[in-house]
Amino acid sequence: MTSTDELVPVLKKLCLGGVLQTLALRRQQAVDENLDHNEFLFRLLADELERRENKKLQDRLERANFEHGKTLEDFDFLFNIKLPKPKIVDLSTCRFVERHEAVLLVGPTGVGKSHLAQAMGHRAVRRGMNVLFLGANQLFAQLRAGRGDGTYDKRVARLAKVDLLVVDDLGLRPLRGDEPEDLHELIRQRYERGAWIVTSNRALAEWPAMFGDPLLASAALDRLLHNAHVLEIDGDSYRTSRRKA
Repeated sequence: MTSTDELVPVLKKLCLGGVLQTLALRRQQAVDENLDHNEFLFRLLADELERRENKKLQDRLERANFEHGKTLEDFDFLFNIKLPKPKIVDLSTCRFVERHEAVLLVGPTGVGKSHLAQAMGHRAVRRGMNVLFLGANQLFAQLRAGRGDGTYDKRVARLAKVDLLVVDDLGLRPLRGDEPEDLHELIRQRYERGAWIVTSNRALAEWPAMFGDPLLASAALDRLLHNAHVLEIDGDSYRTSRRKA
């Protein structure tokens, strides 16, 4: 009978070294449950498949760059009964990502926009999608750096390829310099190719003014708002109420 020591180099050469983590357990189960060879092999390889899928999930979560581990399960819907919970739950199926649509979460500070954005992004990651979460300032800083070091086109192309791009706090400050053009270019390249989630404490009616150019604003927002899901969230700040409690 082949020993474990003899199996190790073979499994590693086949990139199946993880099998060794559950090999002893599955061997014992094979004896205790009188498993045939096919069932034993199936369980052993299923363990390896689960390990690989978990590794891919952790890699996607790390690349997503979420600020916090926010999920839909830990969101307090009772805090604000005006929240459109059925719509939020439906969006969390991530069909909008498959359709390359946008979700715009608009409302005052502290009502849960960022939490919901990250929670939906987390759901997308779990469905095997590539997600990237960036604060608006962080996004523009990256593109500004790209203009400086000659990697602008590569950075835009990378952002354009992500399945779901989550931009938090757009409009927290006025766009300046090349930022209106940068945002327009990113919207243009992602149009009908990738999905968005954007949070903002500015009403949609205020968004055109952020661009400083009516034609640029019209070109960008016409694409972004096409088939967009707009959730206007109102209410008191969740963080403020927790401090008072």
